[in-house]
Amino acid sequence: MKTILGFFSLLFLLSACDNQPNFAELCENNTEICDEFKEDSWCKRERIMVGFANLEHKSNASDLQKYHQLLSYENYAQCMVHASKIEHIKLKHKQTMRVDNAIKAKNRIKEISKETEMSEHPHLLYYHWSRYINEGALDKFLAQEGSIALENPRSQFNLATYYTKIDPKKTLKLLYHSLELSNENEQINPEIFESISTIFVEKQQVKQVYIWLRILRLYMPDHKEVTEKSLDNYISGYNLDKNLLDKVAKSTLDRIKSGTFKAPKI
Repeated sequence: MKTILGFFSLLFLLSACDNQPNFAELCENNTEICDEFKEDSWCKRERIMVGFANLEHKSNASDLQKYHQLLSYENYAQCMVHASKIEHIKLKHKQTMRVDNAIKAKNRIKEISKETEMSEHPHLLYYHWSRYINEGALDKFLAQEGSIALENPRSQFNLATYYTKIDPKKTLKLLYHSLELSNENEQINPEIFESISTIFVEKQQVKQVYIWLRILRLYMPDHKEVTEKSLDNYISGYNLDKNLLDKVAKSTLDRIKSGTFKAPKI
């Protein structure tokens, strides 16, 4: 969950500023950022995200930017750990380099985590609870529930994640509200769609399950698990009206992407 969430959070970070330099320009003007890791053919996207997160922090140091750094280093470290397990028959030094890069990224995560353990920023409070089981951070995060500080898609999703096993109805309301708070053209966390469909599975509302899985498929056409075949099998298995439900899914996603989505009554 946290990998997907982190990836889409960082996609929003990279697209938030139209005047942002490309990665080549970033490296030309900020060599210390690009020289942090030895370059490899693997994990290029994740390395680029680390670079832009560090540039954002360099330009405007804040707790929010530190949060972006943590997510980017996590994604890069996870990718490098996976890459380091793939044995390079001809170039053994590449495997060693990948291990070194993964260790460097993990060390940076530890450093930034230490720097932010007393932060009051809601994203970091949730981060320290979800990663380190910091109950004090969780208490502070929950104390902000209902305040303007949590009136953003990410915090509403984090709240929903916390309440998943405690209060399914409240979880669904929070997930819907997260979508209500999404602005036009803003990157959306697809975990929201998956979570909503899961709730409807438990409620045995098969039409709603299909609608939200179709929304996920429309938003992420390359999703490995929610495929056209799996959706067709679902339709035939429950004898559903595919054309009607597809129209509902498309119109719902259109409203979400345009920032006009309104939560249905629960």
